[in-house]
Amino acid sequence: MDFSNFLKMPQETGLIAVFLILVIYDIFGGERSMKRFRPVACILFGIHTVAGFFVSSEGTAFGGMYISSAMTVMMKNILNTATCFILMQSGQWLKSEPALKQREGEFYTLMSITLLGMYMMISAGNFMMLYISIEMAALPVACLAAYNKYRERSAEAGAKFILISALSSGIMMFGLSYLYGAMGTLYFSDLSTLVSSSPMTLLGFAFFFAGLAFKISLVPFHLWTADVYEGAPVGVTAYLSVVSKGAACFTLMFTLYRVFGNIEVVWYHILWGLSIATIIIGNLFAIRQKDIKRFFAFSSISQAGYIMLGIMGGPEQGITATVYYVLVYLFSNLAAFGVITSVENHSGRTDIAAYNGLYKSNPKLAFVMMVAVFSLAGIPPFAGFVSKFFIFAAVAAKGEYLLVFIALANTVVSLYYYLLIVKAMFINQADGQAVGRIRTDNYNKISLALCTVAILMAGLVSGIYGYINEI
Repeated sequence: MDFSNFLKMPQETGLIAVFLILVIYDIFGGERSMKRFRPVACILFGIHTVAGFFVSSEGTAFGGMYISSAMTVMMKNILNTATCFILMQSGQWLKSEPALKQREGEFYTLMSITLLGMYMMISAGNFMMLYISIEMAALPVACLAAYNKYRERSAEAGAKFILISALSSGIMMFGLSYLYGAMGTLYFSDLSTLVSSSPMTLLGFAFFFAGLAFKISLVPFHLWTADVYEGAPVGVTAYLSVVSKGAACFTLMFTLYRVFGNIEVVWYHILWGLSIATIIIGNLFAIRQKDIKRFFAFSSISQAGYIMLGIMGGPEQGITATVYYVLVYLFSNLAAFGVITSVENHSGRTDIAAYNGLYKSNPKLAFVMMVAVFSLAGIPPFAGFVSKFFIFAAVAAKGEYLLVFIALANTVVSLYYYLLIVKAMFINQADGQAVGRIRTDNYNKISLALCTVAILMAGLVSGIYGYINEI
């Protein structure tokens, strides 16, 4: 076996090393040493995340089944950053119950495995490698969704997620069989020249796209999202909303331009319709929600529609806008989920009414949540406004002014339901069951502070977008 292939996979190798250290620590660590498990895990992930920005790996491995480039490295760094924040925010919840505390190590190791699968999704150069990577990413997430097995909703979320994953995987594999039957290969480099508008190829593409659309929660493949987000532990919900969705969007973007560029006229119109449907339905259902986790589930569905607009913007301006949008969405969503984690850990409540009068009892948390939802809504001068501007500019450059108008109109709708959260915190009067003063640990405070600074600065520092564009 040629071990030089692994030298072209420095981020994967580093993550495997982190995983092995955590597994050995979890197995052989005593009761006293396990009290330091969380700091060790966060430090290791932090080192791995920082080291990722100094990695420069380009080329192929394993006969072209693995592809590395400056852009794939950047995307993995984005996922690393999000995962590191989620681990920092989840520790207090893991120590909230004895049954969870005993299995704390499992949470971090499962997170490592699913992140490794997402790495391979982004770098896949062969559809079989892509399929295996998706399964590697999905199965641990199902375990994480059902992590709090003594709570009925968590077990239900895990069951629903695994059933939907099995369905989407079957649909995707069915499509890949058609693609292989039509062209006799599954390598991206070969398929890019062989793809045509033949009926078998188009049918294979339709099934493949449908399978991946489940992962992104595009309408009409979104029906599982709210139930799983509501039932899963809040840290896992944040992971699904940011890391899992981001990896699936990056994978779709690469696949469309690497493999299906010859039939762009076909998938472009599919994305046109699905992006609009996803934005509209996500917005309309978000207005009706009373549970904060279901609220952000439909919000994330709507945000997926905006990401699809970026993919439609073309292989240069569109890809840059998409990556920048996901980066900003990462900080905005994790800031919001950091506050949700604090409120749920303190009160056990996830209803929006729990945030009534939050400003009076917890002004700092209320401020962070306000900044997060303003960024998600696209209000200037927050980073979300700039990210949406670049998305709309990329689509407008293609001459799709009607699409931009519809998306802008829905931005106004989203502003209404995001302001409902702000209204609850700053205007509504607290009831008899109001959330009192919340004390969060230092890890969560650091993650919230970093996310807030990133939201405020990412829209002002033009070098971030320029750096992504250069890559």
